[in-house]
Amino acid sequence: MGPGIIVVVVILFLFLASALKVLKEYQRGVIFRLGKVIGLKGPGLIIVWPMIDSIRRVDLRVVAMDVPPQDVITHDNVSVRVNAVVYFRVIDPKKAILEVENYVYATSQLAQTTLRSVLGEATLDDLLSKRDEINGKLQDILDRMTDPWGIKVSTVEVKHVDLPEDMQRVMAKQAEAERDRRAKIIRADAEFQAAAKLAEAADIIDAHPVALQLRYLQTLSEIAVENNSTLIFPLPIELLKPFINRLDGGNKG
Repeated sequence: MGPGIIVVVVILFLFLASALKVLKEYQRGVIFRLGKVIGLKGPGLIIVWPMIDSIRRVDLRVVAMDVPPQDVITHDNVSVRVNAVVYFRVIDPKKAILEVENYVYATSQLAQTTLRSVLGEATLDDLLSKRDEINGKLQDILDRMTDPWGIKVSTVEVKHVDLPEDMQRVMAKQAEAERDRRAKIIRADAEFQAAAKLAEAADIIDAHPVALQLRYLQTLSEIAVENNSTLIFPLPIELLKPFINRLDGGNKG
């Protein structure tokens, strides 16, 4: 084999090595030929002609992007610091390459400005209690604004809300006052129910006087079991009426 053939083989090998590309299952390649997009390729083994074609790889997997903490003034003039996470993926690789210079950076900047804008329209109570509603609103806005870039925003989650220390103290006092209010309501409701039951018992005893005598005897038996000391307990005259009536009847006879 002459030197010329060896040179040709080496050149052919280098040409194939630079022309053959492997794209993974989650990747797509946007192919430019002389500066013009000719289509998408991948996954698998593809050919990119050197000096004529160029390739831009695009990852189609879901990206979890942290939104840096943002200083936000809520609608009721409370200063808070909020961070979030955005989940998105590329659904149109051509748009992601052609319509925006860096779609990850652009999505990050858009998420920060949208977070400040949406939370600035909400009150602190809404921010703390209506988190799902706010997350849905953020997701809808980001999804519509990134659609021209071939981006699909699937989820936006507000992760943490940092409150000023004075506001934390105020909210702690408010929560404590709310717990006290609920406890008082529960105690008052229990007393009302107890009073109602006592009133029912009084009506029953008034209608059936013998029930009071039975309750009296039951109380005496309970005291006798629990205590060994001598007790002086008043005896209701109602318990003696049957015997008095019998004695009166015998005397008359």
